[in-house]
Order: sequence, then structure tokens, then C-alpha cells
Amino acid sequence: MGPNPNLLLELVKMQMPFGRYKGYVLCNLPVSYLEWFNRKGFPTGKLGVLLQTMYEIKLNGLEDLLKPLKKY
Repeated sequence: MGPNPNLLLELVKMQMPFGRYKGYVLCNLPVSYLEWFNRKGFPTGKLGVLLQTMYEIKLNGLEDLLKPLKKY
């Protein structure tokens, strides 16, 4: 099963709702912040899934997947 396109769209649209990077679009969060969540634990629920997905995308150098979606 491939990536969920709706999940990927949310990564380029949803803003971080709290913390140091509040207001940043999730796909623009620095990898160091995502690494911190990976060490400390991702939030529960949808936000946690999105942050964990973004972490995996950045970790594996797959950010080009999101470029076409940023147009929407």
C-alpha cells in the first residue's frame, strides 16, 4: 500500500498548533525538532501521525514527494 495522499496533503497545509514552531507548516519544521519528538515521543492522535510521517520523509530524503502538493 502506498502513501495516503490525504495525509501528504495535510503535511503541506497544516500548521504546528503549539510549541517553539507554532504556526509553521508541518513540512517546513526543521529536522532537529522532529528528531526531538522522536526521542521524547510524538503527540497522540492525528498530529502525532503527521509529525512521525514528516520525520520519516525527512529522515529518508523523500521531501521531493511533497513538492507537487505544495501547489494546492
